[in-house]
Amino acid sequence: MSTHLQTEPLILSVETATLAGSVSLARGEEILAGFAGDAGVSHSNTLLNDIDKILSDAQVELSDIDLFAVANGPGSFTGLRIGIATVKALAATLNCPCVGISTLQAVAHSAGASPRSVALLLAGRGEVFAQLFSVTDNGFVTALDQATHISPRKLFEKYGSLESILWCGEGTIANKTLFEDHAGWRVAPPVSNLAEHVSSLALIRFRENQLEHPDALQAIYVRPSDAELKV
Repeated sequence: MSTHLQTEPLILSVETATLAGSVSLARGEEILAGFAGDAGVSHSNTLLNDIDKILSDAQVELSDIDLFAVANGPGSFTGLRIGIATVKALAATLNCPCVGISTLQAVAHSAGASPRSVALLLAGRGEVFAQLFSVTDNGFVTALDQATHISPRKLFEKYGSLESILWCGEGTIANKTLFEDHAGWRVAPPVSNLAEHVSSLALIRFRENQLEHPDALQAIYVRPSDAELKV
């Protein structure tokens, strides 16, 4: 951990829960550098190079990092394991604090302020991970229900009675036609670098002194893996 901590922490954020993934470097609320990945390339082949690239772009050393943040799920099983393992290793090696941020919470944050935001992530086989949040103007995200693994059609059974919803995330974009014609429902535009929003939520946790030891980082899967389903 940097011995010359300034008024705002230097935060390295990793998001490997989605297919493309992203990384971000921020000094407090200011984004210094970022990189959005390629959905066709495995995170295991690019993540360390992506981290090295943004550090180089910002002319920062890895040893300068004050806080590591990672999207800890739900999302791609393989991607989550890669991202969490990488952050664990870096934070432990540098004796630096870290924080795990819900991917769905970061998605809700990315869409901006709303009394009701439903964050959707692709879960494979045509299904999605879904959760309802409220998001304040100053970026505080509050969960209003539990994350679920659900088919897009069943979202209407779960949330159809709500008159005003801001739908957000890659799961929303993939199923956009389901939500467009409902009065009072809005669809948020896609966000390329979700790691920037992981960073914003990590900064809130930093200011509230709600940090974690690397060993405590755990993935939030919401549903069992295919291998577990076959047992």
